Order: sequence, then C-alpha cells, then structure tokens
Amino acid sequence: MNCFLVDAEATRLQGLQLAQYLPAGALLLLSGPLGAGKTALVQGIAAGLGITEAVTSPSYALAQHYYCRGESAPALIHLDLYRLEQAIAADELFFQEAKEALACNSLMAVEWPERLSALPTGAWLLQLSLEGEGRHFQLQAPG
Repeated sequence: MNCFLVDAEATRLQGLQLAQYLPAGALLLLSGPLGAGKTALVQGIAAGLGITEAVTSPSYALAQHYYCRGESAPALIHLDLYRLEQAIAADELFFQEAKEALACNSLMAVEWPERLSALPTGAWLLQLSLEGEGRHFQLQAPG
C-alpha cells in the first residue's frame, strides 16, 4: 500500500483506517526521519482501536500502554527506540514489551526499529518519508 499524505491530519486519518486493516496482535514497525509523522499515525491507530486517552510520543518513557475503556489488557503498546543507541538495550526493551503484547494480543507499534540488532520476522513494515509539505506512506505486509 502506497499513498501520499498531505499533512499531519491526513496521517492521523490514515492511522485510523490502518487500525481497521491490521489484525489483532500485529507488530507494526514504523521507520522514517524525525518529523515524518510516526506518532501522528499511531494517534490515528489508537483512535481506530477505540482508545480515548491522549497518545503522545514515548521518546522519554520509551514505552506507553494504552487501554480501551474498561479493558484490563492494553489494546496498543507503543515503543520509541530512538534514544536507545545500543542494540542490546533496544532488543531488551523490545522483547520485554513484545512478550506482553503477545500475551494480551495487543497491537504493538515500534518507532525507530532500526535500533534493534535485527528486524523481527512477521512484522508489518511501514515507511514514512517527507516529501515537500507532506509525506509518503508505504506499508508492506509480513512475509
């Protein structure tokens, strides 16, 4: 799937649609430069999953768990590996959170997956790249 997104609002709307497209328990790896709209896309995904709390970049917290109202398991686990410069630290956080995502059948969105020592198999790969005022969106299914 390829498309051009004119602004941050279009990126959020694409995330809203993507939430309906991704299967439960999916792993989504989001690549792109700073400011390309990775967090805006995850905000749309969260809205599409029925999450009502504000979704922010987990750059400093590294991981955020988001729940639908009344649910005890997270519907979305959002990681940002940007600040983890060593692959061993990124791998450790990723595997810890992936274990919970798998147990809860949560969608897991990972920003800056390039920080991992290797990309996990079975993941959806999403690339955002800046183009003028907008961004190019490219999604690749697993396998």
